[in-house]
Amino acid sequence: MLRHAEAEARAASGQDRDRALTAAGMAQAKAVARGIASLAPAIKVILTSPYLRARQTAEPVAQALGLAGVRPSRALEPGSDPEAILSEIEEAGQESLLLVGHAPQLGHLLGRLVTGTPDGDTPMSKAGAAWVSFEGLEHRSRLRAFLPARVLERLGVL
Repeated sequence: MLRHAEAEARAASGQDRDRALTAAGMAQAKAVARGIASLAPAIKVILTSPYLRARQTAEPVAQALGLAGVRPSRALEPGSDPEAILSEIEEAGQESLLLVGHAPQLGHLLGRLVTGTPDGDTPMSKAGAAWVSFEGLEHRSRLRAFLPARVLERLGVL
């Protein structure tokens, strides 16, 4: 899971879905992408919120991994039910995939996966990532790594 990088406070359109990454956010997304690619080169699918800031965070990761692109998922839009993305993960049938989205939704999903309870919450910072492994969607998952952006950025230059 990857939370989007730093975004502008307000889009020119006034719509939340149109908020773009700031210049610092774009640089951060590129640096974090290199770190993710060094840690998880087996990722074959990237599911992203269709919101602009999430897509702009996901696209550098796809490039760093040599993937053709990202796959938008309405299940990753802010306010969506975590069960919807769990169903999409299962349908994707991939051993390794990346979810790119928003707070607090990703934190709720991460908390649910790690604690096994529907009301779990693990807040994620901007451009922060979590690596979770699990067998089946009904079993408790295991948190393998919880990485802030600064750690991912450093891993990308090694």
